[in-house]
Formats: sequence, structure tokens, C-alpha cells
Amino acid sequence: MKTTLLGFAVVVAGVGFVAAAGPDEQHDAIKRVALDDAEGWYEANPEKMERALHADLAKRVVRVDLRTKREKLEHMSALTLIQYTRRRADRPKPEKQQKDVTILDVYGNTACVKLVMNGWIDYLHVARIAGQWKIVNVLWELKPENK
Repeated sequence: MKTTLLGFAVVVAGVGFVAAAGPDEQHDAIKRVALDDAEGWYEANPEKMERALHADLAKRVVRVDLRTKREKLEHMSALTLIQYTRRRADRPKPEKQQKDVTILDVYGNTACVKLVMNGWIDYLHVARIAGQWKIVNVLWELKPENK
């Protein structure tokens, strides 16, 4: 009985240890997922993009409808973004690729990240699901010179 309880305690402690990655490891993993998004786009690499995104991703931007002059919310899914990435032809040279990652907040299994790219800024909601960080929501805006 004592051996069984001791074994159970070791297993529980081990699971807790695995689940509790240090802050540096978490930040590195969160930054990596944001960079997979950016580099996937710049390199036209759908595998990197797919690795970064949760299948239920919702990427949104507020745009002005040119016909009605009213603002509207445009949506993009993970599948659409991966397809755009695959078809991308105009890849900037590595020295021209802006991909500045700022982790704004991390709490438990969630994080908020700012990703500054050449022509726009993404605000990412990232979640740790089954031990992997994935981008689940993005709200983005074109930079003023690109509007």
C-alpha cells in the first residue's frame, strides 16, 4: 500500500513538473509560434504557417466598404491563410522582413502577443492546447503607409 501511494505521488509530481514549464521556456515557445506565423508568410511556407495556427483560427480586420463607406469586419480562417501563404509569390528578402515579436502578457495557458510585420501589425491571442502553443485569434491593422 505504501509503495502504491509513493508511486502515485511520484507520478503526480512528475506530471506537475512537465506541465509547469519555466517562464523562459514558455516565452520562447510563444515567440516561436509568432515567428512561425511571420516566417511562414514571408517564406511562402504553408507548413510553418499551419504549425503556428489553430484549426479554428479567426483572423479579423476592420475595413471600410468602398461602396457603402461603412466599416465592416472581414474574417479569415486558418485554411484561407494557409492557402494564401502557399500561393504567395512576392517574398521580401530576409533583410527586408520585419518580424518584431512583443509578448504583452502570459497567464496560464493564454498569451497576448504583438507581431509587427512589414505592412501591418497583428495582435495575437495564443493558447496552449495539448502542450502546444497555437494562435487562435488575430486582430490586425495595416500600417498607415500601407492603407
